Amino acid sequence: MRYEEIKVGDSASFSKTISESDIYQFAGLTGDFNPVHVDATYAETTMFKERIAHGLLTGSFVSTVLGMKLPGSNSVYLSQSFSFKAPVKIGDTVTAKVTVLEKKDPKRILKLKTEVYNQYGSVVIDGEAMVMKLIK
Repeated sequence: MRYEEIKVGDSASFSKTISESDIYQFAGLTGDFNPVHVDATYAETTMFKERIAHGLLTGSFVSTVLGMKLPGSNSVYLSQSFSFKAPVKIGDTVTAKVTVLEKKDPKRILKLKTEVYNQYGSVVIDGEAMVMKLIK
């Protein structure tokens, strides 16, 4: 999508069901083998009562929206804030949604609302991002 076509209020989303494999692959890629993510016996002793997905695994779906949909290819992630509101468990379907809050011309920078919801419509991650749309 061209920068000129993007309007305040535009939004895009991406959904994914979290699998056990996703959690193990993320742990392997990042080295984060915190037992709350990978050890069911340990996780049962926590407030969550079962394993939960890594917060940044869930948050990474925001990057999917930014790079593939809005603003799409030829963009650079400048910053991101996340507030983790609720756990994501194996089998949950999460939807990352990005909404344009502001356009900052002439630098082609977008301020974006970033949210991730679970299948019940509850916000699991809330935040904001700044992205620069490059000239092709």
